[in-house]
Amino acid sequence: MTGLIVVLLLVVVATAVATGARRWSLPAPSLLVVVGLVVGLMPWVPEVRLPPHVISVLVLPPLLYASAGEISVRDLRTVWRPVTGLVFGLVLASAIAVGYVARAITPLTAATAFILGSVLASTDPVAVTALGRRLSLPPRVQAMVQAESLFNDATSLVLYKVAVATAVSGSAISVPGTVLQFLILAGGGALIGAAVAAVVTLIRRRTDDPMLETVVALVTPYASYVVAEQSHTSGVTAVIVSGVVLGSTGHKLGNAPVRLQVHAVYETVTFLLESVVFALIGLELPSAVRHLARDEHGWPLWVPVIAFTLLAIRLLWIFPLSALIHHRHREGDNRLSWRVPAVLSWAGTRGVMPLAAALSIPLVTHTGAPLPHRALILTLTTGTIALTLIFQGFTLTTVVRRSGIALEPEHTAREEARTRRHIAHAALDELKLLGDLDQLADLGSAAEAALKQARRHLEARIHQVEDAHYSDPDARPADAYREIRLTLIAIEAAELQRLYEANKISNATRRRIQHELDLEETSLRPRD
Repeated sequence: MTGLIVVLLLVVVATAVATGARRWSLPAPSLLVVVGLVVGLMPWVPEVRLPPHVISVLVLPPLLYASAGEISVRDLRTVWRPVTGLVFGLVLASAIAVGYVARAITPLTAATAFILGSVLASTDPVAVTALGRRLSLPPRVQAMVQAESLFNDATSLVLYKVAVATAVSGSAISVPGTVLQFLILAGGGALIGAAVAAVVTLIRRRTDDPMLETVVALVTPYASYVVAEQSHTSGVTAVIVSGVVLGSTGHKLGNAPVRLQVHAVYETVTFLLESVVFALIGLELPSAVRHLARDEHGWPLWVPVIAFTLLAIRLLWIFPLSALIHHRHREGDNRLSWRVPAVLSWAGTRGVMPLAAALSIPLVTHTGAPLPHRALILTLTTGTIALTLIFQGFTLTTVVRRSGIALEPEHTAREEARTRRHIAHAALDELKLLGDLDQLADLGSAAEAALKQARRHLEARIHQVEDAHYSDPDARPADAYREIRLTLIAIEAAELQRLYEANKISNATRRRIQHELDLEETSLRPRD
């Protein structure tokens, strides 16, 4: 059996497992890693070695882009202070702690131990987003978890490049040089990501071709990554910034059918790539173990120690940071709670980003000699990723449930019901205005009947917002009703966005109701 056949079979198996995980309400990344490990341990499965750039160039950009598109700029503004402390301080502390522990218990040199620390220093946005979809976290907590995992990659990437340069060339670490490199990588990547987002916005606003807009949406993360990397800045940061910007303005790009098609295509691509990449993490570990030297076979003991170090540093950083923020902003007799810090700490899983970094470690030093312990770094990285995804991934739901911070389904249902009533009232007011101003004369004699039909439709939604079925379309004056209803949908969408910008509803509620409005608008538009 060739490696290609194994990969194709893995795609089929991973897709089936991910589908089952959704059906059984299990964390798909964790289950897929287990399946990958089981497949990799089978004696008849040949060794599958991932080329260094397969993950970082082909897989990572669309997954990062999709994760970034799920967080809003409004939510980022509310959490930037705590996230800044995590993005800079916690990443540096994690890299130093892991490097020190690895140097003490493994054969790694100081330089290669620092490489391992920088690779594992940041949480993974792909894993965090995939695990977070199953949880009903409050908007602020969800924003902190996602924002941290998205933006700490720039910090860890700088540390990684400094560590690799030190190990390959033997040069000393320069603090001013490191700071300058961070500004170039992160700042340049952010500027390029914003520029790509601006260009894509101009293109998508000037076309109504669903196929073209879908292609543009698929190419955007790759364009951001490639342009940034060729400009010697951070491709990861560029993809994240373009994803956040376009995700926050997506409701303004294209019409409803285009948005639905782009959303459906991206959900399919994300589902397939996530399924395969988490299975590959499990499959990569047995392959990496086979290349270890004799003095490196203690990895089964070293991996849990390193994973525990990451979790301990995270706990020791987040709880004091939470106490400090609470002390500075406390009101009245509000007591400090352990719940949010505990969930934030437990959500710090590693995943695709560390694997991509580990695979990109150079094979040789500047003298042409093999880089010492490269196989061990890859093994420890893959093992730590697998352990955090399995242990923390399978127990994260329990931690969230015990903390009591998860939103009850009734809470989300009430917020959506209030929002639907509100936007329906806004549309009804506009409908009355249209009738009073006699602006529907061009619709002919069917206008009056259509107005009555639309009014009954809105009043039914106000009294029974959970009813997804509308009146019999055969009873409508079709053309007049279509024009009136499309006008009212535009009013509802504008009111929905106003509620969101006024911070009266969550981003999740806005996205769900906007999707429903897009579905209805698409059903009303005449087909070519």
